[in-house]
Amino acid sequence: MARLVLTGLRKSYGEVRAVDGVSLSIGEGEFLVVVGPTGCGKSTLLR
Repeated sequence: MARLVLTGLRKSYGEVRAVDGVSLSIGEGEFLVVVGPTGCGKSTLLR
């Protein structure tokens, strides 16, 4: 069973989309690693 489920997550700052349409499922005992360049929305996704 999934411990965390995100479906169609979006976050904008004014006209700028930081995260657009993210969907994922993380099961018990699984790990998530978010990798990307500065400003791509990693911290925004986790918040």
